[in-house]
Amino acid sequence: MRLLLAEPPVPPVASLEGELDETALSHLYAAPRTAAGWLRANSAMTVDGAVTGADGRSGTINTPADHVVFELLRAVSDAVIVGAGTVRDEGYSALSVSETLTSTRAASGAAPDLPLVVVSGRGEVPTRLRDATPGRVLLATTSSADGVDEARDLLGEGQVLVCGRAHVEPRRLIDQLHARGLTQLLTEGGPSLLTSLLQVGVVDELCLSLTPLVVGGDGHRITRGGALTGGFTPRLLLEHDGTLMGRWVRAGH
Repeated sequence: MRLLLAEPPVPPVASLEGELDETALSHLYAAPRTAAGWLRANSAMTVDGAVTGADGRSGTINTPADHVVFELLRAVSDAVIVGAGTVRDEGYSALSVSETLTSTRAASGAAPDLPLVVVSGRGEVPTRLRDATPGRVLLATTSSADGVDEARDLLGEGQVLVCGRAHVEPRRLIDQLHARGLTQLLTEGGPSLLTSLLQVGVVDELCLSLTPLVVGGDGHRITRGGALTGGFTPRLLLEHDGTLMGRWVRAGH
């Protein structure tokens, strides 16, 4: 993996010359730990713009290089936010951090466990998460959701976050996570969730991988739904075996 762009320029550290190691990548992907918190979105797409393969899963278009960054971003986050549809489609289970990244996680200041925050307007806990260890899965839903009572029974009263009446309000979700000390946040989509977060301006950074594949079809984009405004500034670009991985930070940061 090699460094193509870093803004602002990184200092001349030996580990940033030539192939990048884990220490260098951790340095390049470090996000500011501030009282205001930091939310980044991570996604991958093919060179023809698809975010899933023919089977409807994002894992089909991922590459080994992209997976390295995927695991690192999880390792340095306090929690991962994912829409319930994506959780079901991608077969999510409770999250864990790779053993090779436990020291990186500790150095970032994150707690040992990595909670998965599932966003569901209907209040449904996906099947593979129903027997998760208490505290490993949180559900963000609404007060009017049909499944909210069952979710409390399955996950525990304190693991269900009511973030609105008719729909999950992104700002209320982020505020509730911050109140729990979860300030370094990562979302892995899907498109509707990412769009809702972008619409209210709470996404600080986009981490996007461009994989050297074409798949055709009528697949989704990384966003879906209403129009969006605003812009992002490129801060980092890496390359390995044809996969490009970058960081774009919200304009004004």
